[in-house]
Amino acid sequence: MRSRALHPGAWWVWALALAVAASRTTNPLLLGLIIAVAGFVVANRRSDAPWALAFRLYAYVGAFVVASRVLFRIVVGGEDGGHVLFTLPRIALTPGFSLFGPASAEELLGGFYDGLRLAAMVVCIGAANALANPKRLLKAVPGALYEVGTAVTVALTVAPQLVESVQRVRRARRLRAGRTRGLRAVRGIVVPVLEDAMNRSLQLAAAMDSRGYGRRAYLSPSLRAAIAGCVLGGLAGVCVGVYGVLDGTSTWLGVPLLAAGLAVAVAGFVLGGRRVRRTAYRPDPWGRPETLVVVAGVGACVLLFVTARIDPGNLYPSLSPLRWPGVSWVHVVSLLIAVLPAWLAPPPVSEVVR
Repeated sequence: MRSRALHPGAWWVWALALAVAASRTTNPLLLGLIIAVAGFVVANRRSDAPWALAFRLYAYVGAFVVASRVLFRIVVGGEDGGHVLFTLPRIALTPGFSLFGPASAEELLGGFYDGLRLAAMVVCIGAANALANPKRLLKAVPGALYEVGTAVTVALTVAPQLVESVQRVRRARRLRAGRTRGLRAVRGIVVPVLEDAMNRSLQLAAAMDSRGYGRRAYLSPSLRAAIAGCVLGGLAGVCVGVYGVLDGTSTWLGVPLLAAGLAVAVAGFVLGGRRVRRTAYRPDPWGRPETLVVVAGVGACVLLFVTARIDPGNLYPSLSPLRWPGVSWVHVVSLLIAVLPAWLAPPPVSEVVR
């Protein structure tokens, strides 16, 4: 398979589908499998670009989320009942609210399950950042949303650039025989990193201005209001329609409102694209590998939704009564489909930071 950079949109669809699958379960074994799948694909298909080094940072953030959720249950979740593991001195703040107290296994496991689910979703987003070039994703954004796309692209590059800046500053301090660890080294690292971030921001603003960002064709106020109304109204309809589809209790809040919202939003995108005059330099192709990656991620998510009716008990382990979480082979096979991009996607290529 010839080496080339995969379309960034394919990686983002794959990662978001995996994150949606993680949101459907609190089983720590299945969530651990999702994290392992994301990490395996990143290890085999990430390039040597600076943003690919940020995956470890997202893993640290996920671990912090799990620890904070468990700590929160210890601080404010102390209630009698269940299998008490230890008891801390209770601090009564109001007649109905107190801090600390007895900590049961059910409360701690509940916090661990919720934190691990959120951590798995964070890791999936980190996988998308590590595999896809966020700047190239801006070229695929519709013309009506190019301002929002620019802001999102700049926001997504913050974490990778901070990781790259910290590594570069630490490498320079190591060459100068300076301290690279400890509290004293923090002051010598933070200031150069902030200065480097400011310089990068100014360079990015100058590059965007030289390429014509922010320049638009003239449109009448009525047409601008129609575009804004279509985009905002359509996206609101999509959000309510998705809620109706997931909830399943209403017939008109589901697929009909979702289809109507998509139609109105697309109309707003088409009208809004007329006010942006731009061309794409060397557009990213969408070929068979991109389709296979998207099918692998979306297929794993869809199969997990479909097989949830077969063995729903294993998706949400019981805490009362307390039971060891089980795993169904149907759910495992559904999630393992998402690991196929480790072989279906083209091998990574060395990318130059631009």
